[in-house]
Order: sequence, then C-alpha cells, then structure tokens
Amino acid sequence: MKMNYENFKLKDKNPLLRKRQTWHNSICRQQLPNFSSTNLTVSYSMATTSRTIWDINPKKRIKAYVQTCVSLLKKFSNQGLITQGNVLHAHLIKKGLSSQKYIASNLLILYLNCRKFAAIDQIVKEFDGSDLVVHNCLISANIQWGNLDQARTLFDEMPERNEVSWTALISGFMKHGRVGESMWFFERNPFQNVVSWTAAISGLVRNGLNFEALKLFFRLLESGVRPNDVTYTSVLRACGELREFGLGMSVLGLVVISGFEHYLSVSNSLITLSLRMGEIDLARRVFDQMEKRDVVSWTAILDVYVETGDLREARRIFDQMPERNEISWSVMIARYSQSGYGKEALKLFSKMVWEGFKPNVSCFACTLSALASLKALSAGINIHGHTIKIGINKDVFIGSSLIDLYCKCGKPDDGRLVFDLISEKNVVCWNSIVGGYSVNGRLEEAEELFELIPEKNDVSWGTIIAGYLENGQSEKLLEIFNTLLLSGQIPNKSTFSSVLCACASIASLDKGMNVHGKIIKLGIQYDIFVGTALTDMYAKCGDIGSSKQVFERMPEKNEISWTVMIQGLAESGFAEESLMLFEEMERTSEVAPNELMLLSVLFACSHCGLVDKGLRYFISMEKIYGIKPKGMHYTCVVDLLSRSGRLNEAEEFIRTMPFQPEANAFTALLSGCNRYKDAKIAERTAKKLWELAEKNSAGYVLLSNIYASAGRWVDVSNIRKFMRERGLKKSGGCSWVEVRNQVHSFYSEDGSHFQSDEIYGTLQLLRSDMLGVETQQ
Repeated sequence: MKMNYENFKLKDKNPLLRKRQTWHNSICRQQLPNFSSTNLTVSYSMATTSRTIWDINPKKRIKAYVQTCVSLLKKFSNQGLITQGNVLHAHLIKKGLSSQKYIASNLLILYLNCRKFAAIDQIVKEFDGSDLVVHNCLISANIQWGNLDQARTLFDEMPERNEVSWTALISGFMKHGRVGESMWFFERNPFQNVVSWTAAISGLVRNGLNFEALKLFFRLLESGVRPNDVTYTSVLRACGELREFGLGMSVLGLVVISGFEHYLSVSNSLITLSLRMGEIDLARRVFDQMEKRDVVSWTAILDVYVETGDLREARRIFDQMPERNEISWSVMIARYSQSGYGKEALKLFSKMVWEGFKPNVSCFACTLSALASLKALSAGINIHGHTIKIGINKDVFIGSSLIDLYCKCGKPDDGRLVFDLISEKNVVCWNSIVGGYSVNGRLEEAEELFELIPEKNDVSWGTIIAGYLENGQSEKLLEIFNTLLLSGQIPNKSTFSSVLCACASIASLDKGMNVHGKIIKLGIQYDIFVGTALTDMYAKCGDIGSSKQVFERMPEKNEISWTVMIQGLAESGFAEESLMLFEEMERTSEVAPNELMLLSVLFACSHCGLVDKGLRYFISMEKIYGIKPKGMHYTCVVDLLSRSGRLNEAEEFIRTMPFQPEANAFTALLSGCNRYKDAKIAERTAKKLWELAEKNSAGYVLLSNIYASAGRWVDVSNIRKFMRERGLKKSGGCSWVEVRNQVHSFYSEDGSHFQSDEIYGTLQLLRSDMLGVETQQ
C-alpha cells in the first residue's frame, strides 16, 4: 500500500507539529540502497506467446489449442500480465473462440483479477445472466476485493447455487474475520462435503478459534465424511496451538490410517506439531522421510533449529534450502537479531534484498532491532524512510522497533515523534518509549508515560523498574516494586532479577530475603536467571552461606551462574574456595570460562598469595581459553605481584603492557610500595599516575603515607599542600544502616541527612554519658 503524502501534510501552525512534519519529510527522502532490484517482474515475450499458440492448428487440434490458451490465460491472470492477456484475447476473437464457455470464463477471471471493469461487463453480457460459473466468479472476486456485502447480494440473487457458491462464502467470510456469518452459511449449506467442512475448520484455525475447530472436526468424523489432507493439516495446527499433544498423536494415527502421512502439507504440519511438543528428533525424522519438500517444509525444519537456539545448524539448513521465501529469510534474520548477532542479521537482510525478495513487516522490525543493537543510526534512518514510502511505518511492530532504534542511538525525541505518529498504540509501543526515556536517563518523562499506559502488563512494570536500576535509583525501584505487588500484577522473572540487583547494590539482605520468599511462592526459584540473581544478591549482601546454598540447588547452571559464585567467593574472602570451584567447573561442566570469571580467578590468586598459579592462569587466557586479556586483567596481575612484594616485576610488567595501563594498575603498585616501604619505586609510579590521572587523589594519599612511614615529614607536608592547592580530597568511606525498610547512608562529617541535627545531638549525649562513666571509674 502506498502512502498519500498530500493527505499527510499537517496544516496546524503548532511548532511541535511543524517540527514533526519537517522531520517526517526528511525521513521520507531517505533511500534504501539496492531495494529497487526487488521490483523484478516475470514477463512473457510476445514472440514466445505467439509461437506457443500459433504452432498449433486450431482446425486440426482444437482440444490442444484450447488447453494451451487456457493455460496461458491462467498464467497471465496469476501474474497480473494484462497486456499479454489482451493480446491473447484479441487473437481468440479473431479465431472466433472467445465465446467458447471454458475460454470465456478464464478471460473473465483474468479481467476480474486485474480489475478491468469495462471488459468484465462485456464478457458478463455475452453470458446468460443466470450462468452459475459467472456468478461464482463474481462472488469470489468481490470476496477477494473485500466487498463481502456485494458478494452476499450476488449469492442471494442466484436462481440456483452449487457447492462452489456455498464454499466461496464460507471461506470468504472466514478470511475476513466474519466468523459468525461464515458459520451461518455453513450450517445451512445443503452440500456439506469435505470441501465445505474443511473451509469452515481451516477458517476457524486461521481466526485463532482452535478449540471450536476441533469440535467441528469431531462433528465431521461423526457425519461420516472422510477428512482430506487439508483438513488434517488444519487440525494438526490447532492441536499444536492448543498444546493438545495427546490429541495430536491420535490425529496422527488417523492420518496414517487414511494414507495421508506423506502428503506435503500434512508432513509440514507434523513438523510444526513435533516442534511444539519439543520432539526435535521426531520433527527431523518426518522431514527426512518426506518424498517431496517445498519451501514451507524447509522453513519448518529451519524453525526447529532456530527455536532450539542451534544457530549454526539453522544456518546450514538455510544455506541448503533449494528455494526460500520471505518467511524463511525473516526467521533467520529474526533469530540472529534476537541472539545478539546484529551484524549477521544485517548481512542476511542485504543478501535478501539483493536476491530480489521483498522484506515483510516482521523482517523490517527485526532488521531495525539489529541496527538498534549496533547503534547504526544512519542505516536505520534509511530503513525508516523506506517503511514510510511503502506505508508500513505506522505498524505497531515497525513503530516499536523504530522507537527502540532512535532511543538506543541517543535520540529519544525522535523516538517520541515516531510514537506520536502511531495511531493505534499497543502496550509494546508504550513499553518501548518508556524504556527509551529510561535508557537515556530521562526518568521523569518515563514515569509520566508509564502512568499513561492504558493497560500495564508485566513487561511495562519490568521496563520502568529496569530504568531505575540502570540509573542507580535503587530506593525508588523498591518503591515501584511494592506498588507493582499491590496492583495485583505478578512480576516476571526479569523484574525479579532487577529487584534482586537493587537489593544487592544497597546490601539490603532483609529486602532480598523478602523477595526470595515471594519467588518461592511463585515456584520460580529454580529458574536459571532468578537463581543466578539470588546467588549474586546473597554474596553481595555478605551471606555467602545462603549464596552457596542457592547455587548448589540450581538444577541448571550457565556461565553467568558460575561466574557469580566464583566472584562472590573471591570478593568475600574465600579465595581458596573460589579457585576450587573454578577447577570443579572445568572438570564437571561444559561451560567455558569468560573474561569476568578469569578476572575473579586472578583476584582470588592475588588474595591467596598464589603468585605463580595466578601468572599461569594469566598466560593461559589467550593460549588455552582463547580470551585476550584486557586492562583489568593486567591490573589484577600488577596487584598480584605487588601484594607479594615483587615490586620490580610489577613495575616491569606495567612497562611492557601492549597498551596504555589503567590508573588502577599504578595505584595497585603504589599500594604495594606502601606495604613494603619502597619509596623509590613509589616516586616513579606516582609520577606516572599523576601524568595519567591528575584528579586521582589515591596516588597522592598513598605516596604521602609512604613518606610518613619513612619519616620524611617535609615531603608529606609538600604532598598535602599540593593536594590543597589542586582541590584534591581523599574520597570518604560510606556506611549505611537499614531502619524500617529504609536505607540511610552516611559519610564522615556528613550533614546532608534530613535528621542530621537529631543524630549529632544523640551522639553528643552518648559521648557525654561515656565520659561520665569513665570519670566515675
């Protein structure tokens, strides 16, 4: 469908509307590179058409001649080749065969498909007004055009009707969602054969009324009418949608008894049903036993591997497909995009366009999501421009993907413009814009839009909660979570994970345990993501025993689960146990170590004094695990060497780093110098740290402490004077206490708390009482 740009112009003088129009027009001017190559049309040359017809002498071989003409008319009709059809029609008039009933009916179908109303009227006049074939053609055409009332009028005017007439209305009304009227015709149909039964059953399935479709199938069996392959195809699909797998297997038995198991459409439905049942091997067996496969078969088996997450096998199947359609392309592009392989998704999209396929709505939406993940704004604007030109930019799925694109690229205002242009917004659109504002730190606007969502779902709540987490507002997050619980909405697993992260960030063990209780009530404590979040929360709140207990009870663990537990043990002072767990993972699990896990291992080695073992792990990173060490790994090795007093090695290690060292690497070495009283290395290191990070006070403080321990008080005074002149202060430690479900944070000599006067007054009273006790003693 094409968009009428004239009707789109905004007349309002409102500046916001003018801005929106200007932005919209600039988007419209974008081009989708190479997309014009998809407008490929299969055309028949006049010479080929003429040879096909004129090679046959109509006087001697009239039957072959008519069959050839009808075959050509059908091809022209299916492909909308009206020019070639007109040429053939003229040829038939010249030969005196255009009025032949079989040819005339196919000419009528050609002109109906191409909507040539003058030619339609002319052919209808040549027929008897009561001709059954003509009426059926006109009814089918009006149904195809969406003129259902006109189709019914034509049906009512028919002096006689056959099974084609009744079935056309049954299937036509089903196709346009008017199920009640369709079933009215079905119940009154005097020709209730397998075709009309199948039209009603498949129509109900198409409209999502799968239970009603199965009830009608049982009626069909009771009536004595034998189902055909199309009937079984629809019934198997209904079983899959309702997850009635036992019934599906029973229907499979009927399929085998009836001899339809090798029919193409039935086999395709069996593959899909097997996938829904989780029977991957059965799906593959059905596919392998198929005598003939079409693009639907290949797409179905492709979907099997896509759903199981086996992208490598899915891509192998995709590359082997002898024929592809828009759905198979979209399935593969969608899975790449959803799995975080944005570049692969874009490569496949470009290849799809290059090969002449027209992307559908789903394909455009997935491609925009891939561009959003890569923050490729320019390419996204090109795609946006094309969606406007073909009139699908207001589709809710396209709109949601565009909002996501602009917001992730730091353009939330453009995302809002897309949102405002969507006339029929669903909850996905609302969630996208709320999440978009949250990602960009504009929480006030996110909150306002969140409150305006007509019907919030669990994703809506999860989106605003994740926004508070990303912006470090843990207290506000927990308030919103309480509101969510009071609303009666059940949080999803993602929301629980966000809440547990917030509890961990403020070390609120009581709140975390409270959330754990709710998780147990919902029975999702063994979910891999929830279990990992619980393990992390308990570890960061200092309850390492509960963290280990949750981890050990998890029936399935992924690399994040292992990383969280190994890191939690290392950071909680159980370094040796952390290393033992890592070694256990290597022995018993197929999980491969990642960057963060190996960082925790190096951290544990550092705190255990296992220098040589730590160095072996560092060397193994690239050689054995295939992970290139980053700055944080190098810094951990510096800390490892510095803690053990190998300061010269640590200094040399920093010097030979393949990139600019982190400021923390110099700080770690300075800390080692402070411990082992090495002023020379400390001075060299401090100088380099100051060059790298002038505002970093840690280096100055450490060097000052080293001078103090060596009795160099003049140097200490100079350092402190220098810090005062530069406005540098030692960052203060923070402590907090939880009272009545509220966390209160305090810094040294802090006066920002709203009850500071009362707190300091109470401290003074306690101090006086303590001094009084000392005096009495």
